[in-house]
Order: sequence, then C-alpha cells, then structure tokens
Amino acid sequence: MKENKSGEQSVSHTKQEIEGQPELWESVYDLIQIQEEQITTFLDPILNKKDLEIILTGAGSSAFVGEAAQGLVQKNSQRTTRAIATTDLVTHPELFFPKDRHPVLLISFARSGNSPESVETVSLADSFCSQIYHLVITCNKDGELYKYTRANTKTALAILLPEKANDKSLAMTGSFTSMLLTILLVSDLKDIESNKLELQRIVKQGNLLLENAKAFKEISAKYFERVVFLGSGPMLGIARECHLKLQELTDGQIICKHDSFLGFRHGPRAVTNEKTLLVYLFSPSDHVYKYELDLATSISKDPRTIECVSIGRSKEKALNSCLNIDLNLSPNQELNIVPATLIGQILGYYKSLQLGLNPDNPSISGAISRVVQGVEIYKYPKKATP
Repeated sequence: MKENKSGEQSVSHTKQEIEGQPELWESVYDLIQIQEEQITTFLDPILNKKDLEIILTGAGSSAFVGEAAQGLVQKNSQRTTRAIATTDLVTHPELFFPKDRHPVLLISFARSGNSPESVETVSLADSFCSQIYHLVITCNKDGELYKYTRANTKTALAILLPEKANDKSLAMTGSFTSMLLTILLVSDLKDIESNKLELQRIVKQGNLLLENAKAFKEISAKYFERVVFLGSGPMLGIARECHLKLQELTDGQIICKHDSFLGFRHGPRAVTNEKTLLVYLFSPSDHVYKYELDLATSISKDPRTIECVSIGRSKEKALNSCLNIDLNLSPNQELNIVPATLIGQILGYYKSLQLGLNPDNPSISGAISRVVQGVEIYKYPKKATP
C-alpha cells in the first residue's frame, strides 16, 4: 500500500507482491511436487552423464538467484556448478563455455524470459557446446525462453511458475524467491516429500518478517545514506540481492554494498560511517555464526556508533541492534535463504515511500525498467567450434 499526503493508502503492486510471497512459496512447492515425474524424467539422464557441468545464469536479480543457489545445487547434485551471469556470457562466451565435449546443463532464471542477454546466451550455448541441455525456470509463458523450450523438447524443459510469481512492479520480489525456491527444490528432488516440513518453516519465517513491517518502517524513517548487507555462503548471494533491491527501490538515493562477514574485514569495511546501517543476515550454522558474531561484535565497539539490524539469531545484547528478529533457525536449514530475501524488499519498500517515491516505479529518470531496454546484441565474431 502506498501512503499519500493524507495518510491514506492506495494499492501498490510492490507491497502486495512482497506480502504474498509465503503463500506463493506453497504454490511453488505444490507445482514442483505435481511435476516431479516430468522433471525427473528430463533431468536424471542428464545428471548421470559423466563430467557434466551445470551453469546457473540470468541477468540482474535473476543472476543473483544462481549466485545464492550455486553451492547448494552443487552439494545436492554432486556436479560441478557455476553461477555465471548472462551479461558475462554474452560478451565473453569463449571464457566460460567448455570447448571440449563435456556435457553442459544451462539453467536459466528469467522473470520475463525476454531479456536480450538471456535469449542470446541460450543461442551461444547451443553454438559453443557439443552437448547442451537447457532448464528454464521462468514466470512468463509468453517469453522467448519459454517458447524456445516448447520448440526444443528433446534438449530443453521449462518450469513455468504460478502467474502470481510474474511481478507487475519494477522490482523483482516474488519472482526472485519463487525461482530460488524452485531450483533448490529441483536440485534435491528426491527429498521433495521431506522438504515439506522445511517449506512450512520458511513460510512461518517469511510471515514473521512481514509481521515486523512496522519496525522496518520505523528504521526506514531514520536518516542513513548507506546500507551494507552481510551474509555467508549461500546468504552472500541474498545479501547481494538485498543490496540491489534497496538501491533500486530508492532510485539510487541510498547507496548499498554487500559482502561476506569475513570478507568485509579485508578493506570493504572502510565504507562504514555514522550514516551507515549494517544488516546482518546470520547463518543457521553454529560454526559459521562464530565468525559472523566476531565481526558484528567488533563493529559494535566502533566509537562512531554504527547502527545495525540483526536477522536470524536470538538477540545479542552486545550488538545493540535497533532491530533483532529471531527466525528460530534450524542448524541444518538450507531454504532459509528464501525468506531472508524479504529484508531488502521490505526495507526498500518503506525507504522508497519515505523518500517520496513510487515503489512500483521508483526510477524518476527511467534509467531502469522492468525489462531492460536499449541492449543491442552483436553477432559473435568467430564461429564456435566444439
């Protein structure tokens, strides 16, 4: 809901799409369960191929889906997995696509399926790789990538997500978390039944974050000009998506950064000042949390009194967080990266309103748009050979 001058509210796609995610995740789970046999029939022969390499790709937020999922997909599939953005593959395909005869499974994430780089990446993969297979996870049945899979059924399969995953607003919210949940479930499809309990857990966690909307609104009313999101392992990709979401929804007026807890010590910490908000996306792993807490404790001793938001763990008094949300994380939880994404979305939504912007279309200059504009694709200069 967007607040107007009188304090009343009007319909906002962004708010509805943020709030609708826990219910959407249940729909995604049901969809994957229904399509389990079809997905297994397509993927099993591919995953059994010797020396298979999996490439996770997309542009913008869709690329960050792959970044967050990379380690977990590799762990679940036991196959070498790399996250490479289409924006890198289009300009330098020769650096990333194998020139030998190793089979490749290209998993494309796409809200619209019409981004020029994503469409060109599929074409380049077909040209460079002698054994190439495609799994497209998309929210749009009318997109070019979905159409590609319908025309190449022997080597390509699309998972078309529920209509509500196809966000109407500029910022990717439900589409991001739906695609992320999909690849995590698909990579561990043999345990789809046992993951039902995990699904219920993240739905509760997502709803808990949404119930704290008032607290996020109050934090957004504070004056800060920089926000840094920190996460470890798969959560690093979520920190990057949160970084983009807040910066995007505030039309660049709030400058954001992201890093790992350990990496932040090695130079990037220089970005912090009295006008910085730190957002800690804590890990469910007790071992990892020791490293994270060390860094957070160190920052809490900074004489400049840098404010922080702590997400995931029980409250640590030493951190003096302006907001702490305990998500009751399970030590072995892996799907927790899905609800954690809401942090950047909620903060971005309320900060957008606080700055007088329209969260559905915050770009005053039109510099960013729902589907990227102005990208010209140039023919690759040399014919690819396997």
